[in-house]
Amino acid sequence: MQDKVALVTGGNSGIGRGIAHRLAREGAAVVIAGRDPAKGATVLAELEALGADAAFHAVDLADEAAVQALIGDIDTRFGRLDVVVNNAGLGSRRGGVEDTDGPGERWRKMRGPNLDSGYFVSAHALPLMDRSGGGAIVNISSTATLHGNWGLYCIAKAAVEGMTRAFAAEAAPMGIRVNCISPGWVATHMDEDSPASGSDDGEWEMPPSLLDRMGTPDEIAAAVFFLASGEASFITGQTLIVDGGMSVIDYPSLSMLGQVGHRLRSRPK
Repeated sequence: MQDKVALVTGGNSGIGRGIAHRLAREGAAVVIAGRDPAKGATVLAELEALGADAAFHAVDLADEAAVQALIGDIDTRFGRLDVVVNNAGLGSRRGGVEDTDGPGERWRKMRGPNLDSGYFVSAHALPLMDRSGGGAIVNISSTATLHGNWGLYCIAKAAVEGMTRAFAAEAAPMGIRVNCISPGWVATHMDEDSPASGSDDGEWEMPPSLLDRMGTPDEIAAAVFFLASGEASFITGQTLIVDGGMSVIDYPSLSMLGQVGHRLRSRPK
């Protein structure tokens, strides 16, 4: 990433912060974009402490005009853009959906930050990335796409994976690869403040992965770095699931498998 310029949306907290740190450590100049100026200032200071040329922009990424201005500011300051990580998004705990909201308002609140933001950023970033000689876009979806119980969030994130394939086809002639990471449960500060387990004591009622733990932002950042780097030069239009094997677990069968699972294994106990 030396001499490269990277944009990380939602880079002022959680997974995005981990991604921004990793790209900075790899030598990239890093622009983070989000809606919280206080968090942005904190992460900006962290990136500068790592020696990175960094910038923070307070932006509503669901606002196309604001995104267009963001890309223009990057062009003015850095003159190029090589990597885009569309990480910004809101889940069920921070989505702002109220019981009184109608169907259209619920969809708008989920679609804007989770889908529209990545579409606007990608569409407006492509010309600058093309002038920079190509590059890579990495979108962040979610294993919620595999589970209908996540409702509108699931729909928006499934659309992110479809958008990944569409932009991969559109951007290929420019030398720009477009891929997607689908994280499972990842421990962030939000989980420290309000555990996601669903139990009062914060203990998981079921394991969050085959590895019996949540992932970390650094582990998602490692996968993002791989897809953004030259090591993934022949990979485009793909979604990589990074969930510790959670998506292969058949939860309703866990109790039964605990009793008879040894019969299904390739070797005896």
